[in-house]
Amino acid sequence: MTITNGESDARLAVSAVRAGAAVVRDLYGGRLARHEKGAGDFATEADLAAERAILDVLRTGRPDDAVTGEESGPGGAAGARRHWLVDPLCGTLNYAVRTRLVGVNVALRLDGRTTAAATADPFTGEVFWTDGTRARLSTGDGDGDSDGDGEEKLMPCAASALVDVNLDPPFPNAPGFRAPSLLADPGFTERFRPRVISSTLAVAWVAAGRRAAYVTDGHLADSVHFAAGIALCQAAGCTVTGLYGEPVHTGRGGLIAAADPGTHAALLAMVRRQAQKGT
Repeated sequence: MTITNGESDARLAVSAVRAGAAVVRDLYGGRLARHEKGAGDFATEADLAAERAILDVLRTGRPDDAVTGEESGPGGAAGARRHWLVDPLCGTLNYAVRTRLVGVNVALRLDGRTTAAATADPFTGEVFWTDGTRARLSTGDGDGDSDGDGEEKLMPCAASALVDVNLDPPFPNAPGFRAPSLLADPGFTERFRPRVISSTLAVAWVAAGRRAAYVTDGHLADSVHFAAGIALCQAAGCTVTGLYGEPVHTGRGGLIAAADPGTHAALLAMVRRQAQKGT
C-alpha cells in the first residue's frame, strides 16, 4: 500500500505508545518510588521510564520535531510546526494502587492541528490510533497497517448509555459548571449511567463505542492528556465540542465528546441548565 506522510506519522505514534505501554506493563505491581509534583499530584518511576521509552522512539524517527512530555517538559525548537505531545501514563493514581485503568497517549500537532495520534491500553494490548482521517483499533503487531491482523475501524455507539465524567478538580467554569453536579441533573439519571475511570483512556472508548460520551471541564488546548483522545473521537465521527457547544479549544474550554448528535445535545442541555442555575 502507498504510505502517506500522515500514515507514516500515525505508525510512529503507534510504535511510540507501544514502547511506553510495554514499560508500564512490565513495572506494574512493583514497589515504585513516587515523585511529588504538588497539589496531590505525583509521578511514579513507571511514568518516567515510559516517557523515556516513548521519547527514544520519537526522537529516532523524527529527530527534528519538537516534543513535550508530561514529565520532562518541552524539548526541541520553540515554535516548531511539528510538535509531539506525550502522556506516558494517564491514570497514575489508578496504577499506583494496582488498578488497571490507564492509557498511554501520543499526539502530533502540525500547525495547530492533530494529524496523528495513538492511545494504548497497556493491559489489553489494544492501540487506538488515527492518521487524522481514519480511526482504527489495532490488536496486532501495531504497525498501523490496515492490512495487518487484528485491526478494525472505530465505530462510536451510544447504546451503552455510559457517560464518563471527569470529577477531578479544578473546575475553572465553576460556579457555572461543576462536573459532580452534572450527575444530579434528573435528565442525566433518566438517560445515562455515570462512570469514572480517571484516565483519558475513556475518551478513546467513546470513539470505540464503549462509552456514549465523555465530559470534562478545563483548558485542553495542546494538552498531553487529551490531544490523542480528541483526535480519535473526531476521526471516528463523534460529536466533539467545548463544554458549552463551541468549537473545541475555544470559548470557556472543557469538552463534550459524544458518540452521536443526540447524546451530545442531551448533555449540552444539562450543562447549560447547570450554568443557568450557577450564575
